[in-house]
Amino acid sequence: MKDKTFETKFKRRKSGETDYSKRLALVKSKKVRIVIRKTNTKIIAQAIKYNPKGDETLAQANSKELDALGFYGTNNTPSAYLTGLLLGKRMSEKEAILDIGRRKASHGGTMFACLKGLLDAGINIPHSIEALPKEDRINGKILEDYAKTHLDKFSNYTKKQMSEKITVNFEKTKAEILKVKL
Repeated sequence: MKDKTFETKFKRRKSGETDYSKRLALVKSKKVRIVIRKTNTKIIAQAIKYNPKGDETLAQANSKELDALGFYGTNNTPSAYLTGLLLGKRMSEKEAILDIGRRKASHGGTMFACLKGLLDAGINIPHSIEALPKEDRINGKILEDYAKTHLDKFSNYTKKQMSEKITVNFEKTKAEILKVKL
């Protein structure tokens, strides 16, 4: 029998969905993984624990849930922060490790805004302070200032008459999430 000259990659690796060496390192840490994924329409954050029979989801939150809490915006920095805060309030585990998958780490971006929400909820996650977004970016002040001069680019916000009140709605929603007792 001849030796193989070519070995096919795993399906998820071939399609660029999973970096198995990175995943193995995260799994070996035996900590709960905070998995953050950004789609075109929402931000999904999950607390996942490794199990040999299949990963276990301990808690999850997504930015679509924020609408019911009074904040419209599903795919921006303030909604990422609030999604992280919501997940942090739902988690019973207080130590975790961040898993952003194959996404590039962009300091000050939505992934790190979600991380900041988790940190503010009391979850202990190793991180670099420089990676976290600034406060005026997290609370939506920069977004609000931009919306005042570019209303045509904020049609969904203006339909809900929120372009001038992003920071007010952010603070109200944050207070609602912080009131949650589990």
